[in-house]
Amino acid sequence: MDPDDIHHQTPSPTFGQALIAGALAGVAADVAFYPLDTIKTRLQSSSGFVKAGGFRGIYAGMTSVIVGGGPGAAIFFTSYETIKTHLPTAPHLAPFSHVLAASLSETIACFVRVPTEVVKQRTQAQHGATKLSSLAVARVLASSEGFRGFYRGFGATVYREIPFAGVQYPIYEFLKRETARRLNKGKKTKGERLAAGPAALCGSVAGAVAGAVTTPLDVLKTRIMLDTTTAGFMSHVRAVHAAGGVPAFFAGIVPRTLWIAAGGAVFLGVYESGVNTLIRAGVFNDPASKRLADD
Repeated sequence: MDPDDIHHQTPSPTFGQALIAGALAGVAADVAFYPLDTIKTRLQSSSGFVKAGGFRGIYAGMTSVIVGGGPGAAIFFTSYETIKTHLPTAPHLAPFSHVLAASLSETIACFVRVPTEVVKQRTQAQHGATKLSSLAVARVLASSEGFRGFYRGFGATVYREIPFAGVQYPIYEFLKRETARRLNKGKKTKGERLAAGPAALCGSVAGAVAGAVTTPLDVLKTRIMLDTTTAGFMSHVRAVHAAGGVPAFFAGIVPRTLWIAAGGAVFLGVYESGVNTLIRAGVFNDPASKRLADD
């Protein structure tokens, strides 16, 4: 059977299914791999790993991701599924649809993710013996920098997320399609979705590739969010290069790649598992999708 036939016969989740499964996926991935994220942030800090906290308090700031991780992921997946489904592109242009849908969805989700990320990273990389909670850090940020402080690094985050999504999701969709074709070869595949386990493996590979190649953008994003001055993007580029040359732009690449590879497996595996469970349970099912599955 032609892979494109499988792609088109696989039902997309409804808005409600993507909302619930996305929220679960976001919280699961953020909580499960939070220590690696803390280590990565401290490795990228301009003050150095040890001064930024080293291996102490690696769960600092986790409250902020629990609060913001679910909504951010829910916004991403509802936007991604909606845009991907309604883009008027031919089957052979599917990768373009995935790039565009993922890039636009990441940009939309950043309006929720960036404030969470700023508070989280400020909490992770605190100096001194006294450590503030996420709420206390948010209060200090609000009083010292105002509303705009919560969106420090918004541009850098978007610049990172668009290339990341542009690499990750076309690879993920391709791997899902090819995996489904091989697993379902010779079987009736109409209306079926890829199981959570294989989807998690596809998400891990796609995430690892995207995470590795976008590390320099992540380094710059971290520096900008931790900075309390008005230094611009290029000032941070020059500062990172002056501190360690080209290798400095890849600080934290190992924990970042491991974290995103494992996180991609959990994030997309939990999402696909959630969607499949909701579809089987008939929760928020679209009548058209049900008819397709029954044909």
